[in-house]
Amino acid sequence: MPSTRERVIQAVADLLKAALPKADHFRNEVKPQTISTGGFVNVDDGDPGEPEVTLNPPIYIYEHQIPVDVAANKTRTVSAEARLDTMLQAIGAAVAADRTLGGLCDYLMVSAATTEPLTAEGAEVSRSALIGITAVYGTTDPLN
Repeated sequence: MPSTRERVIQAVADLLKAALPKADHFRNEVKPQTISTGGFVNVDDGDPGEPEVTLNPPIYIYEHQIPVDVAANKTRTVSAEARLDTMLQAIGAAVAADRTLGGLCDYLMVSAATTEPLTAEGAEVSRSALIGITAVYGTTDPLN
């Protein structure tokens, strides 16, 4: 059975796939030179950080920072900024709708996005955003 950490990361990836079904989804990948029409989403494993530990029984409580990279192109009728904003809103709504990932974690929250242009010679005009999803969860073993 996968560790709690792995199940949480995979649940976040699944949540994003459901929120943005037309986007290309990746895990721990580098952003490609060209972004597909549906957009790009990459979930990095991130950093669980130092846990708080309760004793008797020991429980390790993590505030796991999971970085998510999102990118969108402009179309003939919609700017890259507007498409990216729509994607970010869909992520925010998905997180708000399932703050416990079906009971897998205690709380899930998303941070504000930092955005930047993507430039590649001859490529479509694109925008990229980096957001952080924080999953708060406990486990009886830091490697479980």
